[in-house]
Amino acid sequence: MLMPLCCERYAPCRRGNEYQQLICTVYPCSGHTLRMTNPNLNAEETSLAALAGELRISLGKLVRRLHEQTPANDFTSAQKSMLLRLDRDGPATVSALAWAESVRPQSMRSTVVALQAHRSAKNNWLHGALETQPSAAEQAQLAAAVRLLKRLADY
Repeated sequence: MLMPLCCERYAPCRRGNEYQQLICTVYPCSGHTLRMTNPNLNAEETSLAALAGELRISLGKLVRRLHEQTPANDFTSAQKSMLLRLDRDGPATVSALAWAESVRPQSMRSTVVALQAHRSAKNNWLHGALETQPSAAEQAQLAAAVRLLKRLADY
């Protein structure tokens, strides 16, 4: 049975024994993300479950922030087609992509340039955030965390 947890303190939802409730109505906790946990887990497992939830939420927020750095409807149909082809067939030259997509190399080059501009906008935002937000010690911790995230992604 899952037990709702509310607020940033991961305290049990104070609604009596109604642990199946999906909405936390405990004030002043309203507006916080509802977290669910299994009451049969030990402290270490509960801590890992909380870490997993926070990681998912934080990464989701970071991805949304990166998406905000490019305009809405950020990919044209030509760009989507090219990205799908690269995903399916692997790396290719601009001329090979142009031939495969039945367009002129100049047109494919402009598609590639637009995608590079999207990537640059996201990279510039992230670089600026990394430059101004974390301290040098936090940057080192983040570098270690990135290596760990790569391992988790490859799991």
